[in-house]
This record gives sequence, structure tokens and C-alpha cells, in this order.
Amino acid sequence: MRTKKIGFIGCGAIADKMAQTIHNLPNMACYAVTSRNPERAEAFARKWNFTKTYDSCEALADDPEIDLVYIATPHTLHYEQTRLCLKKKKAVLCEKPFTVNARQAEELFALSEQEDVFVSEALWTRFMPLSVKMQELLADEHAIGIPQMLTANLGYTLTHKERIIKPELAGGALLDVGIYTLNLAAMVFGSEPQAIHSVCTKTDSGVDAQENITLLYPNGKIAALQSSIMATTDRMGVISGSKGYLIIENINNPERIRLLNKQYETVETFEAPRQITGLEYELYASLRAIEEHKIETIEMPHKETLRIMRQMDSLRKEWNIVYPADQ
Repeated sequence: MRTKKIGFIGCGAIADKMAQTIHNLPNMACYAVTSRNPERAEAFARKWNFTKTYDSCEALADDPEIDLVYIATPHTLHYEQTRLCLKKKKAVLCEKPFTVNARQAEELFALSEQEDVFVSEALWTRFMPLSVKMQELLADEHAIGIPQMLTANLGYTLTHKERIIKPELAGGALLDVGIYTLNLAAMVFGSEPQAIHSVCTKTDSGVDAQENITLLYPNGKIAALQSSIMATTDRMGVISGSKGYLIIENINNPERIRLLNKQYETVETFEAPRQITGLEYELYASLRAIEEHKIETIEMPHKETLRIMRQMDSLRKEWNIVYPADQ
């Protein structure tokens, strides 16, 4: 199999994690990188043995050797950089949130279809083996029966990070950590909620600091979600059904799922397989889709990215949180 050459736009912490992943995978190579800071790009290239560095996104996207561009820049740059790559016929795996709002995502997916070029949101949890196992268990009527209720939380102390606090960088808890709880609810219940109720607190800079979101689904199903950039939470998810419940340890990067019955007894435990970083699964899925001449992955189809973006737009509107890109 020919080695797949990956181009990077951005070289921050998550890009470092992706480079580590590729460095340990067969038939993949860290090939080219660009950054707003040329010195940082050069240092990053030396650290991970990149073949090339470029002084602009456009120059990188013009390289015919690149099989997939990984975008790992602040939220507000995702739209512009993804659009550039798609117009250059370059496949893109873009970090979450895919864009700042649904309007931007709709435009990019339309462009992807028009140009017949692959693009996906790198929402890593969607690609994880235990996320697949969770959906298999939910589909098995003998496991927990019909899922009726979900509670989930995700919180980290992140207020020291500039991109998290500044409205002009599309900061706040929702787009950075709340997106994971909303995606979990979408994976569990599938259908669109009939109603969403929420409250949030804000930072002094005006972005959301913590929120409590309740989603009401058809047939009375409920998801209660919490996210925070002010507190470190237990990251637990509990899916309760008519015959038992599932406990997901770390909804961000699932480490273990426990299946319990109505007597609160553990029936079975499912452990996550050993991983490099956890980012390998979205890489595999993206490159597989490209090989199959598809413009999206099965695990994170465009319609699911749009579903979550629209929910986040609606929540921010309710909280009166507006970013420059919304104007």
C-alpha cells in the first residue's frame, strides 16, 4: 500500500497529538506543515520529521503529493482554511467544531459536494471502538431494553487558554466541550429533539462558562447534559433503559463501558482497546472514505455535523452569545 501523505495546517497541542499518532502508524507519513508562525512550523517539522514546511495554507494546498489535509487551528479559521483546501481539490479532516456556526458548515458541505472532495469533522469520539460498541448495545433489546434517559457531563478547567475565553476566537464551553455531550445524545437517541431547555453562566469576557442542557425527544426520552470550562468533572455518561443501564467512563475518549441490570449488578464490562492517542480511528475512517471515493465518513456524516451545529447555534442565540462570524 502506498504511504499516505498528511498535510497539517496548524501545529498546536492537538496537531502534536496527531503527528504522534501518524508517526506510529504504518503507511502514513507526516509530510507537510504550515502555520501562522513560520518558526513554530519549522520546529514542529523537525520534531516529527516532516518532509516540507510551507509559508501559507495556499502553498500547502497546492502540493499535489498531499492525500489529506488535517486542520488544527483556532475555531475561527476553520471555515476559511477548509474552503481553500476544498477549492484546491484537497481532502480535509478538520478539528471540531467544524465551523463556528451552521451557515458556514452548510456552505462547506455544499462545496464538498460540488467539487466531489472529501471533508469531515474530526470529532474523535464518533470514531472510537467503544462508541461503536455502545451503539451495538443500544440496538440489542436484551441489553438495557429501550433507552429512555441519558445523563452526561464533561468539564475541564480551561479559563487560562486565550482561545477558550475570547469571543472573537469563538470561545466558551459549548463549542469546545459541550459539543461532546451533544454528540453523545445524538448517538444515543438518533432523532432530533422536540425541545431544548438550557441555562448557562458566562465569563467576564461574555462567553459561556458552564451550562446545563436538557433535550426532550419523542416518546418522552430525555438527555440531561452539563459542560464546563470552570470545573474538572468526572466525564461520566449514564444511559438508562427499561431493563438496565450503561455507564460510560470518560465520554470524551471512552475507556470502559459497564452494562448493569435492573438489580444494579454488573453484567459485562467492555474495555477500550489499547490506542496510540485515539486519533488513529478518525484517520483510518477518513482515508478509507477517500479510497472509496466518498465525500464523507460513515461515522461522522455531514448531516450529523450540521445537526449539532444547528443545536449549538440555537443555544447560543438563547444565551445571547454572538461571535463575529455570526454577523
